[in-house]
Amino acid sequence: MERRALRHSIGGRAHASLAHGDDGGALLEIALTMPVLLGIVTGICAFGITFSNQLTLTQAVGSAGQYLAQIRTTSTNPCADTFTALKNAAPNLLPANISMTVVMNGTTPTQTGNSCSGAQTNLVQGSSVTVYATYPCSLNIYGVKFGSSCQLSAKVTEYEY
Repeated sequence: MERRALRHSIGGRAHASLAHGDDGGALLEIALTMPVLLGIVTGICAFGITFSNQLTLTQAVGSAGQYLAQIRTTSTNPCADTFTALKNAAPNLLPANISMTVVMNGTTPTQTGNSCSGAQTNLVQGSSVTVYATYPCSLNIYGVKFGSSCQLSAKVTEYEY
């Protein structure tokens, strides 16, 4: 008989506290909203990193284009020198993932990797030089890949007279 009374009193207290109080309401609300909020914050951070990489790539391509315009009479391998300038201007981007194309005097030299030795003949005073670069981006949020073919790109054309 004592067991029954004890069980009834414990069950009765638990039932009474759940039926008449809001003791677990805040915990339940946090448990339901926290995954959504964490997903939003993580998405904002992932987008911020991608946006930062885009700004860095744009600035680095501009610096590389200016550098190419300045070294036009002194370079024997303009593509390699331009890529070095681009790489130095973008230290937080992986150099192996940067793809760069250079157009000098309307001609795209044959590049082997980032080298175009002998193409300095295309660097004519008064003509334009264009530097174009791409960099892959990854928008992964908790294992879900958004934008599977995300590619950042930047292009600049410089003139020297």
